[in-house]
This record gives sequence, structure tokens and C-alpha cells, in this order.
Amino acid sequence: MNFEFSEEQVMIKDSVARFVRDEYDFDTRRKIIDSEEGINRDFWTMFAELGWLSVPFEEQYGGFGGSVEDLVAVMEELGKGIVVEPYVSTVVIFGGLLSAATNEELKSTYIPKIIDGSCLGSFAFLEPQSRFEIADIATSATVGKDGYAINGTKTVVFNGASADSLIVAARTSGGQFDRDGISLFMVAADAPGVSINSYKTMDGQSASTINFNDVLVTESQLLGTAGQGMEIVDQVMPNILLALSAEALGIMATLNAITVDYTKTRQQFGTPISSFQALQHRMVDTFMACEQTKSLLYRGLCDANKAAVDPSVGTAELLKSVHALKATVAKYGKLIGEEAIQIHGGIGITDELNIGHYVKRLMTINVTFGDADFHQKKFNQLSYSNF
Repeated sequence: MNFEFSEEQVMIKDSVARFVRDEYDFDTRRKIIDSEEGINRDFWTMFAELGWLSVPFEEQYGGFGGSVEDLVAVMEELGKGIVVEPYVSTVVIFGGLLSAATNEELKSTYIPKIIDGSCLGSFAFLEPQSRFEIADIATSATVGKDGYAINGTKTVVFNGASADSLIVAARTSGGQFDRDGISLFMVAADAPGVSINSYKTMDGQSASTINFNDVLVTESQLLGTAGQGMEIVDQVMPNILLALSAEALGIMATLNAITVDYTKTRQQFGTPISSFQALQHRMVDTFMACEQTKSLLYRGLCDANKAAVDPSVGTAELLKSVHALKATVAKYGKLIGEEAIQIHGGIGITDELNIGHYVKRLMTINVTFGDADFHQKKFNQLSYSNF
């Protein structure tokens, strides 16, 4: 089986890599994080002009028509620069949900705006009591004369402050923990009744707690059939986990490279510490951890291709692969991050060195859409369901 990226994918990777190398150095990133909005709108416009925002979308909406492999190629390189612009929240999650939606009017309206950079979006799904269970939703969407009224609170809405539009998961029927009865609505971020309280996350990005107080929406703002929103989420989740894992892989590979380079220049007892056998063993361990993560990522991509051809056969294997991948990313991300800090010594945890920033982003990815224990449990349930 060929695990090489195609010529087009290599071109996309090289394009992102050049941007990170030439225009997105560590000092530039820190200035962006310290700015009021926390993102660089000029860079976002550049992403649109370079076609990065169009990668996963169908050609009929003006997209590149790319697959999850193309998306992974972009995400791995963005991870190497720990880019804070909202590619994950807008393109991968918000855009992915739109692509899987059945409301053609919404898709035709919003996807072209994502592609040209004029629409930033986010997915408001987590609630204070939810932890990692997306279906644990108390926010309600009550039927009224002219549509629905949304009431409730969403927390940790990634890049909620900069979002123009929100996809909101709200319960239209059923109990708080039921998968059936959840609906997805498109809501303008400045709609009456929407209040946003934003804050910085530890990885330098931003998140928001958003309150919905009698926010009125119409049936035309539903992404799909009322009460069947989890079907859309389930369809998109494997691609989201693959994309996040690709970003983590880019970070892990960068941490390894930076640490190896550091050991060649840091001297102890008159010799580079790279010559110490104990450190060599530790760096081999982190290299192997990175390679094993890459192997699982490629397996997930293979299973995604199988599922696209025959969902009845490939979907179960895809779910097992992405759960195993996400658990592995959490395990090995922790190992690589800790070793990078320890080998650098005290300076490794200072804000003035990029090591700590990479590790913080890894830690955030590790708990996004479920931590290692959560995905290990899901993997076990799928693997032993017939016993």
C-alpha cells in the first residue's frame, strides 16, 4: 500500500511549511496571542487566497474537493507552527458539520463564505456538566409559533469571540442524556439573546462561555432533520479526530527535532549532551513514539478511505482506529512533551522558549473531544462488543 502523499498534497504541505518557516516564527505568534483578538486577520485572508480554507469542501461550493488526507496534510504543517488562527474551529469542525448537513440553502450560503475567509465559525456543544459526552445536553430549543427559542449555556466554545456564526447543539426532544432529540442550529453570533464571555486558554488560543436567552431561530436554520443532529456529528467526528491528531503529530515531530538539536549544542563536562547514552535512549523512545503515532494516523486514513467506499464495512474499523489514535496521541504526546522539557532543563518551562508553548497545545489537543481514558474506553467497547 502506498503511504506517500500525492503531488497535490505535497504542494499543499510545502505551501503551509513555507508560510510557517518564513512568516510565522515564534515571536510573531506571541505578538498575535497578545493582541486583542488573538488572531491575525491578514494571515486569515492569506489562507483564503492560498486556497487552504477550500481544501475539504466540494467543488460545487467553490472548494478544492479534497479528502481527509488533504486536510491531514494541512493540519500536520499547521501543528509545526502551532498556528493560532481558527482553522480547526472554522474549517475542520464548523465547515465539516456544514458539509455533512442536508440543508442545501445553509451550505450554499456559508461554505463559500468560509472559503473566501469572510466567515469564521464555531461549534457550541459542550456544557458545564457534559465533560466529553456530546450527547449530554440540557440546552433546550422549544418550539414556538415562529420556530424555536434556544435557552441554555455552552462552555469552551473554541474561538467563540471571533466567530461570526455558531452551530449550536440544542435539545428539541428527549431527556438530557438521549442521543435522539438533539438538533443543530445555525445562529448568528450577534443574534439577540446571545451573550459571549471570552477568555484565553492555556495554549494561547481563545474560548468562550456563551449564554442563550430566548434566542429565536427558524426551521430554515436547522442543519438537518430536527432531533437527528447527532447523526451529523457522528459522520464528521472521525475526520475531526484525524485532523487534530495530525496537528498533534506535527507538534510531536517538531518537539523531537528541537530537542535533538539542543542536545548537540548544550555542553556538559566539556562534551555535547547528545553523546550521553542515557539521553540517546530517551530520544530514541520519543522518536519511536512519534513514528507509532504516525503509523496509527495512516491506518486511520486507510480506514477512512474504506469507509467512504463501503460504509457498512469500513465504519466500525474507522471508529476503532480513530479512538486508538486519539488515545495514543494523548499517551505519547505527554511522553514527548515531558521529555522535551526535562532535557531542556528549567528553561523548557519558561514562556520565553517555544517548547512550553508546543507542550501546552499538545495538552489541549489531548483533552479536546475526549482524553486518553475516554477514547480507550470507546475502543474497548467497540473491540469487545461481540464477547
